[in-house]
Amino acid sequence: MISAQTILTIIVINIAYVSLSTIRMILVMKARRLLAASISTVEIFIYLMGLNIVLKNIDDPVNIIAYCVGWGAGVWLGIRIEGWLALGYTTLQIVVDYTETTLPDTLRTKGYGVTHWIAEGRDGPRLVMQVLAKRSLEKRLLSTLHELAPKAFVISYEPRFFRGGFWTRRLNP
Repeated sequence: MISAQTILTIIVINIAYVSLSTIRMILVMKARRLLAASISTVEIFIYLMGLNIVLKNIDDPVNIIAYCVGWGAGVWLGIRIEGWLALGYTTLQIVVDYTETTLPDTLRTKGYGVTHWIAEGRDGPRLVMQVLAKRSLEKRLLSTLHELAPKAFVISYEPRFFRGGFWTRRLNP
């Protein structure tokens, strides 16, 4: 019979391993190579420790269930941690159904990079803005937009590469 302590150890080890794995994958996608490599060293050590415990006790299905529960919880926790860290930048494309507004200047005074232009929509002219912000400020930006332009159409995406413009001077002083 396996102990409750062993089951809990398997779950905790898998939560730690999978959380680190999730964060490492995100860091790789964001080209944070050295940090990703460092995390992977710890990640694989934790993985091998957990796998060793499970394989020594493979005949008990409770171990496999504990491993699966830890895996799922680790994915959830890794995603949450990455959300808290909010690494990188976000670009929002914002479309409003009016062109006479101080919205671009208001967003600039709040510290966001804004490029705007007039575009033609199905029902007439629209103001289109491309706004660059740190991901950690995305919720605040969306809240500001909801206050100032509640009917705005907003698309958010993550840029991976910057070159030129005033933002690159701010990113690489």
